[in-house]
Amino acid sequence: MANLSGRAALVTGGSRGIGAAIVKRLASDGAQVAFTYSASPDQAQQVVDQVQKAGGKAIAIKADATDQAAVRSAVQQAAKEFGKIDILVNNAGIAVLAPIADFSEADFERSLSVNVRSVFTATQEAVRNMPDGGRIIHIGSTNAERMPFAGGSVYALTKGALASFTQGLARDLGSRSITVNNIQPGPVDTDLNPASGPFAETMLSLLALKRYGHADEIAGMVSYLAGPEAGYITGASLLIDGGFAA
Repeated sequence: MANLSGRAALVTGGSRGIGAAIVKRLASDGAQVAFTYSASPDQAQQVVDQVQKAGGKAIAIKADATDQAAVRSAVQQAAKEFGKIDILVNNAGIAVLAPIADFSEADFERSLSVNVRSVFTATQEAVRNMPDGGRIIHIGSTNAERMPFAGGSVYALTKGALASFTQGLARDLGSRSITVNNIQPGPVDTDLNPASGPFAETMLSLLALKRYGHADEIAGMVSYLAGPEAGYITGASLLIDGGFAA
């Protein structure tokens, strides 16, 4: 486990799935953790309660990732609560799949707003409240490197943007010893993409390891990148995808 005692973290989209696993892992490693949620206060409170029961500290902040003012306000609220933000995890994201000829402008704008614009907004505000030596971690997707089925072009576009943003940010923030990295998961067993769901057979056929990933496995990689041993890793897009892109 990384020793994150005394560190303050913000995780966007932390009330369920991968985000919730990240919140709980960072808290168990000793960090104080704030996280955003959009529409499920009961789920968010459940995550807070689980962290507190385990002896950690977490707070939930309502902020829809499509609302950039709300995203900025959430970062400011977390910074005010903790006095700083040492670790930012940009986890909030959506996947809208459709043939490009039928892809609606509204879905395109929503995809950009959540998957790209909110990452820019949260990052910009976080670095204003981040001490030197901080950590920025994006949750991208293996689909930035491989999209083996039709209908995912816009999703791939947004996750590819994260990979490029990561490299540019690493240069922007290197002088402050702030590292910036992009984790690219493959299929992960969550309520939005269950291992027993309608896409499971197709996904399993594309994996070298014939199973879905677990949210705790993604959280473990976040923990490592957030910790002291990963101080020389920056500008990287790291696959954790069971060989999906192999």
